[in-house]
Amino acid sequence: MNWRKHTDYRVYLVTDRDLCLGRPLEDVVLAAVRGGAGAVQLREKHASSREFLALARALVSRLQPLGIPLIINDRADIALASGAAGLHVGQSDLPPEDARRLMGPDAIVGLSVETREELLAAEKLDVDYVGISPLFATPTKTDTHMPWGLDGLRWAREHSPLTLVAIGGIHKDNAAEVVAAGAHSLAVVSELCSAPDPEKAARRLLAVFEK
Repeated sequence: MNWRKHTDYRVYLVTDRDLCLGRPLEDVVLAAVRGGAGAVQLREKHASSREFLALARALVSRLQPLGIPLIINDRADIALASGAAGLHVGQSDLPPEDARRLMGPDAIVGLSVETREELLAAEKLDVDYVGISPLFATPTKTDTHMPWGLDGLRWAREHSPLTLVAIGGIHKDNAAEVVAAGAHSLAVVSELCSAPDPEKAARRLLAVFEK
């Protein structure tokens, strides 16, 4: 499947098992998807490679039949071994050119950008979206540059033709202004992982785009 042509990025779940309130990750992910999450990124900073791969394969088996891509954070080997739909890399990870070469022409490749210079440089790369990171300060991303803020996001929308995935500090109370400032996608971690009802929380975020 050519995931590049068939992915709805508007509500983009980035996983964090520690924030799932003791619930199985798969349950949280599937609930969010029922609510309208159109893309899922599996982010595992502390899992062993075998555990990471097992989680990835389990999610691929549940998400692909639903037409939802699983995107692996950082690890091309896990993405390839699990049959995931894509790979997300940061500025210090595998270069996007190599990510594309390894993943193939139909896979999703996403790139985090933390500065205006990185955003402009990304236009020359074969990536499907850029993660505007972090949009706001957030405890789930502490090793990043200064937040972009809404003004920075507006600048990004004005100066870049790329799909802009905003991440960092986004929740139900600011989602509308983030979309109004130019985000094509709301990438969230705790807003879905820690929601008492992830399905309802995802539906609420998706509704922001439909107003």
